[in-house]
Amino acid sequence: MKNIWKKDKGFVIFIIVAIAFPFIYSLLGQTSLTEGTNKFWQGQLINFFIMAVFAMSYDLLFGYAGMLSFGHAASFGGGSYTVALLLTHVAPDIVKNYQIFIGNFNITEIVVLIVCFLAAILVSILIGLLFSASAMRVKGAYFAMLTLALATALNLLTRATDFVEWTGADEGMHGVPVPAWINPTQNRLTFYFIALIFLVITYILMKRIVSSPTGRVIQATRENEDRSRMIGYNPVTYRTLAFVMASVFAGVAGALYSLWTTSATPSMTSGVTTVNALIMTILGGMGTLIGPVLGAGIMQIFSQFFYTWFGARWPLVFGIIFVLIVMFLPYGIVGTWRMHGFRLKEGWQRLLGMLKTKPSSEK
Repeated sequence: MKNIWKKDKGFVIFIIVAIAFPFIYSLLGQTSLTEGTNKFWQGQLINFFIMAVFAMSYDLLFGYAGMLSFGHAASFGGGSYTVALLLTHVAPDIVKNYQIFIGNFNITEIVVLIVCFLAAILVSILIGLLFSASAMRVKGAYFAMLTLALATALNLLTRATDFVEWTGADEGMHGVPVPAWINPTQNRLTFYFIALIFLVITYILMKRIVSSPTGRVIQATRENEDRSRMIGYNPVTYRTLAFVMASVFAGVAGALYSLWTTSATPSMTSGVTTVNALIMTILGGMGTLIGPVLGAGIMQIFSQFFYTWFGARWPLVFGIIFVLIVMFLPYGIVGTWRMHGFRLKEGWQRLLGMLKTKPSSEK
């Protein structure tokens, strides 16, 4: 427990605050837990939790594996569309004709939802394999352009009028029948804690992955691919592993996002969605995991205030702030802090030491 507190103190504090937030807000604002502004801010934080997972998955690919992809939204949208399609076109018939009980408790909807998420994971794995196989022989800008081309192809597929009865084409799928017990409109607080648990579990899993021997090899391949090959590791294998793992986390985030919005639209597979993940990662700090979480918080929560203050011009204001952060914090907020934080600590220690020794010298 002490080790967790020492290494991830900031994240642990964040989790405690997130758990307490709805109750503290209700107490201070004297509002209901499930209505009014409390419900609104729960919604904002749910969006933040999901996008933080998406940003972390991009950090796994870009920050740790060193692969700049402009097609990461393909996995996010793939997971979203998989769950939306199954819940809309398959699940209703299954729930109607088959019932699964444990004792007197009907778990049919829970089982169906689990199967939907497993299908989303399978689709994400296939997308990750497709991208990694297609980009096996290219690097750098060529790799980025190829991933953009593949993602654009998937985006065009979601817009295709040939599948309008299934996907809704340009309009997308809306009103996805989410089970009542997890419906974000009817049970916002329940969905809030599910999204928070999802973020915590994902963070722990990613932390274990990047700290594992496999994760170390992935990072070593990023630093020097030729040297990794010389000592016996196949860079292609580890790049593929990184791509598939990042794709799976993005796909599950997309699946949960489709439940949150009760929809799946082509915008979820667009290049803008990938760029948003890139911005979140750069803001917080690449190769840190906690950095993308912070970046997602800045982008998702502060955008709400910027929209209130500046209206439709808020992206311009946010863009200026982003440029300033990149200029003065080139490694992101967390990355720069980790590089130079010890100097600030040293400075504080010197200052405190001077203050402590000053009275004795006067005597």
